[in-house]
Amino acid sequence: MILKTDCIHFPGDRPCFANKQFGITCDKCEYYKSVGENILIIKFDAIGDVLRTTSILPAIKRTYPESRITWLTKSNATDIFSGNDLVDEVLAVENNFTLSRLLAQNFDLLLHPDANPVSCAYAKIISAKEKRGFTLDEKGKVQVLNNEAIEWLEMGAFDHLKKANKKTYQEIIHSVLKLIYNKDEIILNLTEEEKNFAEKFYQDNKLDRFKYLVGLNTGGSRRWKYKKWRLDGFKDVIKELGKYSDVGILIFGGEIESDIMSELKSSSDRVIDTGNKNSLREFFALINIADIIITGDTLALHAATALKKKVICLFGPTSSNEIEDYNRIIKISPDMDCLVCYKQDCDFVPNCMDKITSEMVLEKLNSLISL
Repeated sequence: MILKTDCIHFPGDRPCFANKQFGITCDKCEYYKSVGENILIIKFDAIGDVLRTTSILPAIKRTYPESRITWLTKSNATDIFSGNDLVDEVLAVENNFTLSRLLAQNFDLLLHPDANPVSCAYAKIISAKEKRGFTLDEKGKVQVLNNEAIEWLEMGAFDHLKKANKKTYQEIIHSVLKLIYNKDEIILNLTEEEKNFAEKFYQDNKLDRFKYLVGLNTGGSRRWKYKKWRLDGFKDVIKELGKYSDVGILIFGGEIESDIMSELKSSSDRVIDTGNKNSLREFFALINIADIIITGDTLALHAATALKKKVICLFGPTSSNEIEDYNRIIKISPDMDCLVCYKQDCDFVPNCMDKITSEMVLEKLNSLISL
């Protein structure tokens, strides 16, 4: 048999890329590469967290250079991995055939950095020679698989530990998974089609008339409404930037921010609305147009970080210390004792995000673009 079923490129039910594109068969193939360690990463929520967790991939490949990596996630996060050649297969947990595929295998290494009971169940039942991170015990309770995971588990259970933490998320999960952290970047690679989409938007809106493009991200998750900055703050920034003819303003947000985006657009003819119905990958491509992004601690932060943008990030209920700044992120937090509360509701008036003034943001913005 000339077919080499142990090749990392063999999909099982169709020709591989080498045969499809070049007509090459296995006995004459320069692309043949046998599978080394078979590694499974389980990481579900949320999309931004899945994205920033891709920073573990370089460390895995340094230790296991011949490995085949499968990533199990939710379907809304699968597009993150488009163009990411460090991940060989992405499986959506909602797919009816995913679990049977995984149960049929015996992985060499399973990596699960989340103390989430739902994803812990998958870490429990999937076979692997070695497992790191978190799983469930026989009573359905989350347990650590290795001592390095204890700190992260307790940080999630006790607010005072979360508040006192000084380590970044990247540092923590590398430790949880027993990987060496070299401050590796979040991985997000735009395709040529996506770059062309962004270029068309750039040309259609005549954005070459500006020296700087500042992106204002109004969005945040439905769960964390206090990750969003106040409308008046964005208006103040737009008003101040309106004094400078060489600065354009892009506004970003989802469908739930449509009213906010409409109001901001009407406040100045310098404001360009990027739209609120873009696909995830289109959103990434449009973020890439901006020189500087002003955002809360949400998906746009992690996308802009991965795309190596300068970022001004506003923090209130979540931990600024957990954000790896890569020497590109300026962090702004108000002076309040109750920060890093992770509360979804708050009766403080003003709340933490309200106490971030437009002057605080404009001072940092000025330092980046030298207005």
